[in-house]
Amino acid sequence: MAASNDEVARLLAELATLTEIDEGDPNAFRVRAYQNAERAVRSLDGPVSELSANELAEVRGIGKSIAGRIREYVDEGRIGKLEELRAKHPSGKRDLLKVPGLGPKSVQQLHEELGITDLEGLADALADGRIADLPGMGEKTVANIEQAIEQLGLTSKDQRVPIATALPVAERIVAALRGIEGVEDVAYAGSLRRFREDIGDVDVLVACDEAAPARDALLALDEVERTIGSGETKTSVVTRDGVQVDLRVVPPDSFGAALLYFTGSKAHNIRLRQRAIDRGWTLNEYALAADAEGADAPVVASADEEAIYAALDLPWITPELREDDGEIEAATGDGLPRRLTVEDLRGDLHDHTDLSGDGRDTLEDLVAAAADRGLAYLAITDHAEDLRINGVSREGMEQQRARVRELEQERGDIALLHGAELNVGVDGTLDYDERFLATFDWLVASVHSHFGRDVEEQTARVVAAIRHPSVTAIGHLTGRKLGVRPGIELDLERVLEAAAETGTAIEINAALTRLDAPVTVIREGIRRGCTFVISTDAHAVDELDRARFGVAQARRAGLEASGIANTRHLDDFRRWLSDVRGG
Repeated sequence: MAASNDEVARLLAELATLTEIDEGDPNAFRVRAYQNAERAVRSLDGPVSELSANELAEVRGIGKSIAGRIREYVDEGRIGKLEELRAKHPSGKRDLLKVPGLGPKSVQQLHEELGITDLEGLADALADGRIADLPGMGEKTVANIEQAIEQLGLTSKDQRVPIATALPVAERIVAALRGIEGVEDVAYAGSLRRFREDIGDVDVLVACDEAAPARDALLALDEVERTIGSGETKTSVVTRDGVQVDLRVVPPDSFGAALLYFTGSKAHNIRLRQRAIDRGWTLNEYALAADAEGADAPVVASADEEAIYAALDLPWITPELREDDGEIEAATGDGLPRRLTVEDLRGDLHDHTDLSGDGRDTLEDLVAAAADRGLAYLAITDHAEDLRINGVSREGMEQQRARVRELEQERGDIALLHGAELNVGVDGTLDYDERFLATFDWLVASVHSHFGRDVEEQTARVVAAIRHPSVTAIGHLTGRKLGVRPGIELDLERVLEAAAETGTAIEINAALTRLDAPVTVIREGIRRGCTFVISTDAHAVDELDRARFGVAQARRAGLEASGIANTRHLDDFRRWLSDVRGG
């Protein structure tokens, strides 16, 4: 089976992480080289396996050395350097990098001085005081690490995996199994399919008559680190990312029933089973069937979910809503929200070019990619000047604006808004002066610093940004990074009241690491009449594709297209924008 682009990109990302630990520096040349190569592989138009070493070396961001490593994997199924680093730095050390406050140098120090190689060892050393005695640590650092571990639940026995880690694993495994001979269908299920922001493990269902080919293909994957158990219909493994994957093989005729059952939630399934009982039927992972004795009970529906819901007098309910949170009642009364799709989005309103220090593609490439995806409008929102390292001066913004206007005229197929991502200061102040702010088409204001302030301070700064006459949207409202950093604490009633009053949009940031605003905030915002935008916060061309994650987050909250500004046609969007800015 040929190596896929996603598979090779994952290996390059792993090389970057292990090299970061090995060299003790996240900005080391080799680390950045592997990161650039990962992005380059993800952006390739065709299969990486079809390119020679020389052709790969000519791809921007790869180079001769890494091209050789890629071909080594394509040709031999292994990368010698990667195996060397895996042996030197076990997966537990990589988990330590997830702890805020611990960098590669700290991880190496903990290993060399105290023999700590995993989160459990870290917790023990924190408890007995050994870490505080290390050079450069101290009581304050230890207290911050302890707080982060507690907030993120990193050492909990019921530790859950952030969706940003779990979903790529699931999608790679599904893609790998889809091409196996005899496999008729394959999908991931469980809380991941319901798009919960963290999951316990990944359930992957395979429809086939013989389990062995699918099971053997899973066990042969490079990213599988160890096997927990393997039987005729279920195989459980742990990946190198620390994700448990349960592969379940089901008969093709039962695939729909199994997908429904293993997607859950348990409470949603109980409600469906009761509807089946009320009709004299049974519902389980094999079928919706007549409640008759013996093994030959007539099957009502089993092969697909839609048929099962229809037999129970319900429309198909999107997986994101299946939490027994009123969706059954809404479905019976024709009150389900209309299912939002990526195609409903006509614009993207938070995007970075290489003018931002952390952006990776040119303005021209980003705009071309947005137009290729069928978008009618795009906002260019590079970082404003107050963001250290990555910010753009007033002069830089003026030069970019001129080029944006030229490019819009040259292309003629997409409307371009010149904007910026502003930094909300601790006192609510923003970058640039008032007159200059008023010259932008679109302004996203985001919190990028001072995450530890109290509720009153955080609320006041965000509300001040919402009420600023030039601000059109608030980016990633809480500032959270799933599995890495909890969000700031806000008085949501005051924040959402201000947003509803002014019309300032609340962003649903589609980055898997953020998914911010959270579902609970979106639901409350819907009740209060707030307007939302779904934005990719893309820092590279390929990240435009993560719009689908923002859409799934909105679906989970029950948000419809009418509540999202960038589902509007361009003229309607411009009228809405003029109203927000008081024009």
